[in-house]
Amino acid sequence: MSGKAVLIIGGSVTGAKLALEQARAGNKVYLVEKFPSLACERTAHNNGSAADQSLVSPMLEELKNNDNIQIITGAQVERVAESDGKFRVNIKQRPTRLIDERCDDCKACIAVCPVNLWDDADQQLALRTAIDSPCAGSGTYNIVKDDMPVCQAACPVNLDIRGYIGLIADGRFDEALALIRERLPFPGVIGRICPHPCEQKCNRGDQDKPLSIRVLKRFVADYELQEQGELKVPPKAAEREEKVAVVGAGPAGLTCAHDLALLGYGVVVFEASSVPGGMLALGIPDYRLPREILEKEIDVVRALGVEIKTDSPVGKGLSIDDLFSKGFKAVFVGVGAHQSQKLGIPGEDTKGVVHGVDFLRDLNLGREVWVGKNIGIIGGGNVAMDAARSSLRLGAKKVSILYRRTRQEMPASDDEIEAAEAEGIEIQYLVAPVEVLSGSGKVKGLKCNRMELGEPDASGRRRPVPIKGSEFDMELDMIIPAIGQATELSFLGENSGIEITKRGTLAADTETLATSRPGVFAGGDAVSGPAMAIEAVAAGKRAAASIDNYLRGE
Repeated sequence: MSGKAVLIIGGSVTGAKLALEQARAGNKVYLVEKFPSLACERTAHNNGSAADQSLVSPMLEELKNNDNIQIITGAQVERVAESDGKFRVNIKQRPTRLIDERCDDCKACIAVCPVNLWDDADQQLALRTAIDSPCAGSGTYNIVKDDMPVCQAACPVNLDIRGYIGLIADGRFDEALALIRERLPFPGVIGRICPHPCEQKCNRGDQDKPLSIRVLKRFVADYELQEQGELKVPPKAAEREEKVAVVGAGPAGLTCAHDLALLGYGVVVFEASSVPGGMLALGIPDYRLPREILEKEIDVVRALGVEIKTDSPVGKGLSIDDLFSKGFKAVFVGVGAHQSQKLGIPGEDTKGVVHGVDFLRDLNLGREVWVGKNIGIIGGGNVAMDAARSSLRLGAKKVSILYRRTRQEMPASDDEIEAAEAEGIEIQYLVAPVEVLSGSGKVKGLKCNRMELGEPDASGRRRPVPIKGSEFDMELDMIIPAIGQATELSFLGENSGIEITKRGTLAADTETLATSRPGVFAGGDAVSGPAMAIEAVAAGKRAAASIDNYLRGE
């Protein structure tokens, strides 16, 4: 066919007319409609009445009989990507959940269906059943049903939460843990530190409180350790000859290595630090994540045959090119975001200003860490909370957290904020640093501004704006900025062939995590920027599946 390929979103009368015009012009048309029918106005109760049957029916017949038109009902466009003037479109079509040839259009299912849903075809002004019925002679009946429970859909790795909680309720703890490990190799770790987005979506919260999904995950992981003293190593597939290199032993890299090893691949992980774990080991205090729990779950990865080389940074005498020349057939880059962002204010380099990531790294590596008596923490994320609570444990007398927005916008987990406040840490909202005050070469205080919230910025949150004449000084002897992290990518060199985005992250396909260089995949914070550990785990799983497809030529 010599014409263009045209996508039309929306099967209204207008969309149907456009589809026919394009098809008559010789173009291949894809007509996508989220409802099961084309060119009709459905009533709130799914009676299937059309706005004008006499007008619509002949047009529908021509649509269905035109070889240049492919009709896709019950579908939505999920993603559109453009490259060199061409578009790549991902379309998700829901299943009908019935056998169409056995349906005799009796509508008895509508009459007896006990489900009540807000009708999105009627702007959610009335209720409807779970049965979608066609109208104007187009489309088919189908049953509306979510692919998974809302809690499972909210989990980045789509854990079968309903399944494992049901097994726990029946006392089948081993089976519950086995079900968790089908999607999550580190239940003991994630069961302690995850911000649990699943619980925010839990339907039980509409009645009283959400189920304790995270803690139940931790319970079965701890139960195995207490009862058996060691963790089970899952069986792996037959060994394959291909080897894969993983750069970075954080949650993304270790998960990718774990899943590839299960598939039979030989995997070597190259880690720049002296310990594996990434931010799990270097950024989270041991009172939140005991080191023995992390080490035991990493040992399971080793037991699968994965070689973890610590103190082995890529970039210093070992490039991406070198990895391929050593026989690795694919490379996954999951280096995380370990570089602190600067405040950009005068005096930031004064002695006594220690960035949060550096502070926690030294603490977790057992290095000597100095803390002041009166400390100001700048930032509102979990790193700020961890630095503040760790400072108290190291002997600080007063710790204050300064955040430029309000509690509502604070990115830290609610339970971390509440724990910090319970420990006596003061949180000052709508406060931003202006200048580090010094004397004799040391920190003496911090000049700050009071803020108010203005219009939303690019993040969707209201932008903090300084209030004129509101400057004030705080007396401090140590300042810990914790305003975010970035990925350090200089190890790639100038000719790596891997594209870097304007944000300073690695550019990777959203579905496959493939980079611009064939055979190199990337995921986790190196692609997304700083995010939850469970999101890095999800990226590692997706990358492992893509690498397997790549090496199989699929």
